[in-house]
Formats: sequence, structure tokens, C-alpha cells
Amino acid sequence: MAVARPEMPTPPGRRPRRPAPSRQPLTQERIVEAAITVLDAEGLEAVTMRRVAQELGTGPASLYAHVSDKQELRELMLDRVAGEVRLPAAPDPARWREQLKEIASEIRRVYTSHRDIAKVSMGLIPTGPNLLAIADMELGLMRAGGVPPRIAALAVDTLGMYLDADAIEDTFYTATLTGDDDPWEHFQKYVGEIREYMAALPVDRYPNIVTMIDDLTAGGGAERFEFGLDLLLRGIESYVEDRPDA
Repeated sequence: MAVARPEMPTPPGRRPRRPAPSRQPLTQERIVEAAITVLDAEGLEAVTMRRVAQELGTGPASLYAHVSDKQELRELMLDRVAGEVRLPAAPDPARWREQLKEIASEIRRVYTSHRDIAKVSMGLIPTGPNLLAIADMELGLMRAGGVPPRIAALAVDTLGMYLDADAIEDTFYTATLTGDDDPWEHFQKYVGEIREYMAALPVDRYPNIVTMIDDLTAGGGAERFEFGLDLLLRGIESYVEDRPDA
């Protein structure tokens, strides 16, 4: 039986050594969490295998045992972010439109809180558990409201594209701000400049734009988002099978 040697004291004139921190084992979950940390601080383009490995204090090669490539990492990040979306407990046939609207607002809130993560969603067929849960709930709500299966299948894709585009546009606008900018004041200034430009356009060439300046520049991002969402939901509702005018 080996006898443990007593620790040696620190020689005079030297600093005592600090015990090395125990390194946590590398897992896919830790890699995704580190990637989201980089995303939130620096944006999607900064999320590379090398940058994430740096965040974890390891080398890029060690990540490939848990994540096959950058694309898979991005998809895992998106699904982890989608897990923050709060879903209703169950579809309510009497409130299916309102519940769909609530989910859409949740997705917008979550996506815009994570920089440009919505770029990953564009053109992506969801396969992660959290994204599938969102899609399944949306389909369930439309089916509960009487939307035909084929229409619901097409509509869930259209809704996704609208939400992705809105979140990405928000990211582009936010990128124009500096640290000292007030978002609302910046927006108001930009709209004012656009109004001046439109007012100077030749009215004989652009009669509708010039005469509709107030309407074209009214409302902020939230109001326009709600309007676009309402347009989509009204269109989906028009396909409900048990409507009197169906």
C-alpha cells in the first residue's frame, strides 16, 4: 500500500502554488452554451469552432468529438435558443388565433434577444426537439381551429419565414446603433430624414408615395409586426372548413 507523501512547504522567497482548477469535461451542452455566449456578445459570424474553443479554454480539434462542424453547431444553438420560447399548455380551439399570435410574439422576443440567431433559421427545416415542439404546437392550434392539414402545413412554413425576416431586420437596424444611441430617438431621426426625402420626390412621377407620406412612415416596428402577423392569421383563418362562407 502506497503511503501518501506529506506536502512540502514553500521555500523562502517563493510564492505558494495555487492548486490547478479541475477542468470540466467537454460536452456538447457546454460547447453550445459557449457558442451562445459568443453569439450574444459578438454576433453569429464570430461563432467559429476556433472562437468557441477559445471561450472554453481548449483547442478547436477537441470540439469535433461532440459537434461535427460549424453548421451543426449553429443548428444546435438555434434549437437551444428556441427552448426559451414559452408555449401554451394545450391548444384552445376557441382561442387558436390568439394562441398562435402569442407564440409568434414569443419567438420574436427570444430571437431578437440573441443577436442574429434568426439567420440560422432561414431555409432550415427544423429537426431539433425544441423547434419541433414549436412547429407541432402551431400545427395543433391550426388543426384545432379547423384549418385543413394541407393549409396548416404550408402556413407553418410561411409563419416561420415571416418571423425570421422580422427578427433579422431588427438585427440589421440594431447594428446601426452606437453605444450612446437611444433606439427610439435614432428611429425617429431616420424616419424624419425619409419623410424629407419623400416630400422632395417629383409628385408627377410618384403621386401615391408623396401624398401618403404620413401613412407610409407611421407606426414603429412593433405595430408593423402586429399588422403583418394579423394579415397572415386572417389569411389562414379564411381556409377554416366550418366557416359559414367557406
